[in-house]
Amino acid sequence: MAGGSDVAEAMLSCAQCSKPAHLQCPKCVELKLPREDAAFCTQECFKASWSSHKSVHSKAKLATLGRAESLGDGWLYCLKKGQGRAPKLPHFDWTGTLRPYPISSMRTVPSHIDQPDWAVDGIPKIEPNSDLQHVVEIKTPEQIERMRETCRIAREVLDAAARVVKPGVTTDEIDRVVHEATIAAGAYPSPLNYHFFPKSCCTSVNEVICHGIPDARKLEDGDIVNVDVTVYYKGVHGDLNETFFVGNVDETSKQLVQCTYECLEKAISIVKPGVRFREIGEVINRHSSMSGFSVVKSYCGHGIGELFHCAPNIPHYGRNKAVGVMKAGQTFTIEPMINAGVWRDRMWPDGWTAVAADGKRSAQFEHTLLVTESGVEVLTARLPSSPDVFPWLKP
Repeated sequence: MAGGSDVAEAMLSCAQCSKPAHLQCPKCVELKLPREDAAFCTQECFKASWSSHKSVHSKAKLATLGRAESLGDGWLYCLKKGQGRAPKLPHFDWTGTLRPYPISSMRTVPSHIDQPDWAVDGIPKIEPNSDLQHVVEIKTPEQIERMRETCRIAREVLDAAARVVKPGVTTDEIDRVVHEATIAAGAYPSPLNYHFFPKSCCTSVNEVICHGIPDARKLEDGDIVNVDVTVYYKGVHGDLNETFFVGNVDETSKQLVQCTYECLEKAISIVKPGVRFREIGEVINRHSSMSGFSVVKSYCGHGIGELFHCAPNIPHYGRNKAVGVMKAGQTFTIEPMINAGVWRDRMWPDGWTAVAADGKRSAQFEHTLLVTESGVEVLTARLPSSPDVFPWLKP
């Protein structure tokens, strides 16, 4: 907190309780915002008002980013599911305080790296028409070994991203880390140009449910951010994501993220041959409801292997109509998205970013799994070297 002058103090009132104010919000001073709305009488009043006051900072930053030109060449707002760009923030009835920022140009991949069939023109050719959209593949031992290798790389890439998450870092910088770590491992970042998605990973902040596009926005103290990584290596994909805390996060967000982590763990614990796919949603719904949270219904887990997305479809909500039973050799993701408020979602003008309809926060965790003869193998499991970022996992 920065102290004001004696003259200013005599004229300012606390933004929280209206008593004479002697302190100024340091962020407001940095952003050169009006002193009248940034004055507080004590640290206690400042802390009490923080959850609502910090939105003033976001709005001020948006004003400076009204035109993408302020960032230099190549930075534009994403539109039309990745196929369009614009220099100005699009008009939209935003559900929460978050806004899209301009995105940088698409990153390149060296020609020696094996690339999926959408890498050049943005259009998957094999995946949409494959029989594996209707039949759940039983992987061969050779395919399973390739999946293990690929999923290990995906885990190491996500861990690299986790290490750079902190206030002041842009989600574009996280994307750069993901892209470079993937390339260094000899792999291709599967999301890049998949149906024209413009980046190498998804970064979903606060009220974003999934498929957030990395951009020029700096992460702020108190945010939560999900980083979703998929890599393509030796002809197969490995997919996982985690939601991270940015600095000091409020208690509700902590509970939401931990509950989401637990939903995934509980779902994984029932995976074994003979279990119905629809049971996964029942387990997740039961645990999230106990905490007063809701399960997103619009997006599901999926089969994975030589195809990025295929059968089976894995709904995360209760009373779903998923068909089929688990069999040894199947590989698929479970990736519950849990909302602090209502489960319904809306789509941003970019055509990718799904946000909570009420603007409240959302969290997600994901693993790629292999059904074994006796249970399950988590192919994207945390490693001994994975960063220690989740308080509930500490001994």
